[in-house]
Amino acid sequence: MDLLGPLALGLATAFTPLNLGMCLAGALIGTLIGVLPGIGPIATIAMLLPLTFSLPPEGALIMLAGIFYGAQYGGSTTAILVNLPGEASSVITTIDGYQMARQGRSGPALAIAGIGSFVAGSIATLLIVLVGPSLAGLARHFGAAEYFSLMVLGLVAATVLANGDLAKALGMIFVGLLLGLVGTDVNTGAQRYSFGLNVLADGLGFVPLAMGLFGLAEIVANLGRPAEQRSLVASKIAGLFPTLADLKASAGAVLRATGLGSVLGVLPGGGPTLAAFSAYVLEKKLAGASGRFGQGDIRGVAAPEAANNAAAQTSFIPMLTLGLPSNAVMALMIGAMTIHGIQPGPQVMTQNPALFWGLIVSMWLGNLMLLVINLPLVGLWVQLLKVPYRILFPAIVLFCATGVYVIGLSTFEVHLMAAFGVIGLLLARCGCDPVPLLLGFILGPMLEENLRRALLITNGDPSIFVTRPISAGFLALALLLVGLALLPALGAKREEVFQDG
Repeated sequence: MDLLGPLALGLATAFTPLNLGMCLAGALIGTLIGVLPGIGPIATIAMLLPLTFSLPPEGALIMLAGIFYGAQYGGSTTAILVNLPGEASSVITTIDGYQMARQGRSGPALAIAGIGSFVAGSIATLLIVLVGPSLAGLARHFGAAEYFSLMVLGLVAATVLANGDLAKALGMIFVGLLLGLVGTDVNTGAQRYSFGLNVLADGLGFVPLAMGLFGLAEIVANLGRPAEQRSLVASKIAGLFPTLADLKASAGAVLRATGLGSVLGVLPGGGPTLAAFSAYVLEKKLAGASGRFGQGDIRGVAAPEAANNAAAQTSFIPMLTLGLPSNAVMALMIGAMTIHGIQPGPQVMTQNPALFWGLIVSMWLGNLMLLVINLPLVGLWVQLLKVPYRILFPAIVLFCATGVYVIGLSTFEVHLMAAFGVIGLLLARCGCDPVPLLLGFILGPMLEENLRRALLITNGDPSIFVTRPISAGFLALALLLVGLALLPALGAKREEVFQDG
């Protein structure tokens, strides 16, 4: 396969002044929200969606992608120095990272976290280059039946592999599917679930739903939490460069974690957090009695930081090639693509090659930027923790409301965002994760469209879904996952991963 031409196009796209600026902005914003606890990339990307409306699609997606993988870098900084993980995927880094800082080895811990993340990100980006075109080429042979079965498999896998109660995750999936049906039926022209309101004729807006469920709900939830005791590390950060022994000890952990994180990133429901915890548990078991895990073992920093960044990168593979989001951030990325009139799926590579290859090249470039800017700015990131949250949240709420209004020029959209903010808070109180709801909302209209298209082709004969081999294979995998989910051993094993961490 000739990759030189596409990569040259990607280089030309990524190295324009605007896209370079967007890549740097995404890396900086991602690091910032990774450092600040309680915000996270999901809420941040949801809040910044209105801003991307005025940007070219290449620049918009490059910036949003930078925020996602940049947050994986930023979360490790405060996890090591302050024992305060800014990101969920960095929780496991606190165990050995903070112990290294207390022993006066915060410099090597930060350096290994940065180097491990860069190596993992570079390898994962290379995997996207190698695997992406092949998957997109295969997907061109898909028909309506195959796409329907693939989306069913994605929703089932996201439910089974996600952490938390299975029944609640299924409930959230169905609620999301129902919300995706609101609006005008494109086949019959009839309005569904609009209650006679003309403002709902075009369906529920993706931006107010995402900003309410993730941005506004998270902000208000943070106000109800007690302030953390942020005692900064007293010793100065010195000796950033790790020793040769540190590099030798962490090299194997980085490579193993990169492989594990790359696989878990592609799977629906996997993502950086599960990858980081799984990599830590794997290294802990491999080390056995010889390891010093929990007492400042450098492998306990290298493995989770490499795994979470690899998973963040490879989660773009199903999104870019199949139009299938593997986690909530990828669902938001699909939302950003639809805002710009781009249909997610394999046609992105052929119809928008500059977007596809420019985004891939920018991932490696963004990882390099993060490696260069993170270590010199460590002191600045830690100082940001002193900013009182009571000063931050009014500005963020105002930004959210303004952004939603600017997109639709409707106060109804602002009210809708507030309503979904309340719903997000209620879901959190009930222990329901809104991520499956968002995946159902994104995939619901596409699921229905391909179902109806397949049935129209066969005059209503549903056997098309089991007589076509690829479609039947996807449905068989979905049934297998459902069967596995009913086994108590699977749920116990997943919980064990997080509890061991």
